[in-house]
Amino acid sequence: QVALVESGGGLVQAGDSMRLSCVASGPTISNYAMGWFRQAPGKEREYVAAINAYGDTTYYGGFVRGRFTISRDNNKMTVYLEMNNLELEDSAVYYCAADRRWSISTTAADYVYWGQGTQVTVSN
Repeated sequence: QVALVESGGGLVQAGDSMRLSCVASGPTISNYAMGWFRQAPGKEREYVAAINAYGDTTYYGGFVRGRFTISRDNNKMTVYLEMNNLELEDSAVYYCAADRRWSISTTAADYVYWGQGTQVTVSN
């Protein structure tokens, strides 16, 4: 059983940057693709970004437009989401998730393990 804990959320102003971290414990995640999703109040969970097990392939949701970067450090069992030029619409709870396959999926149902989420609030 993999446990995921997100951190790094908080309140920022529009245009600011923020880095989210997701630390895994339990079995190694080095063979798992990892993803970030988000959910705003009254909206469905939305795909943000994912990275394959090897860390050499990433894929982003269309709204990212080059502002976010996902990365991973398998030695530290940690996945990061660097977010730049944050917009009001980026306010949401951000969730880290692990897919037991090595390749990327954009579908939340493919992810087996989920963290509790970290709140990101962007103000103007």
